[in-house]
Amino acid sequence: MSLPRVAQSDNPWFSWQYLENNPDRILGALTEHVSLTGQSVLLAAVLGVPLAIAAYWFRPLTGPILAGAGVLYTIPALAVFAFIAPYLGVGAGTVVIPLVLYALLMIIRNTLTGLVQVPAEVRDAAQGMGYGRLAQLFRIDLPLAVPGILTGLRLATVSTVAMTTIGVVVGHGGLGQLILGGFRNNFFRAEILTGTVLCVALALVLDLLLLAAGRLATPWARRRAAAA
Repeated sequence: MSLPRVAQSDNPWFSWQYLENNPDRILGALTEHVSLTGQSVLLAAVLGVPLAIAAYWFRPLTGPILAGAGVLYTIPALAVFAFIAPYLGVGAGTVVIPLVLYALLMIIRNTLTGLVQVPAEVRDAAQGMGYGRLAQLFRIDLPLAVPGILTGLRLATVSTVAMTTIGVVVGHGGLGQLILGGFRNNFFRAEILTGTVLCVALALVLDLLLLAAGRLATPWARRRAAAA
């Protein structure tokens, strides 16, 4: 819906009238933003955690895997759009792919850090008990690496919430649609601020949810902190 042009003197940063008149548009932008963020981080985790495990098991692969993820992180989003849009069109998938590429580095690096920090004596004890590589990974290494994995997920999620707005270039920017729409509509401040505040609030909420999930998943860390 195109909003009416407003005079500068009647252009507040906050407007109840704007919120009341545009609930569907705001909710639609927020829903799309959450969907794009969730899909991107989930796919990045599905790809990144196994790559981190491969780098952990086969140390010669550590450098190439981290370097490759680092190179992908440096590619401008507009360049990715230009490359994949002719094949995928300008749908949501065109936005998800660069977001996955940018989240990979944070997930791989932090997962690998968590795995490497598993105490050597714990690994030796697992091997002494007859654990094979897979059993040790799922019963020892990954549970102890949960704090590192969740740190990577938190960083990737907050970063992805911010970068999803870039998708406005191809018409799927979530809350970025409100921000850009405000600039295009005679610098309509209420629309710009609404998109910006919701974007920041979404990042904070998702970060707190992942933080809470991390605490629930690592009860031993809470007991250790209480004992200290």
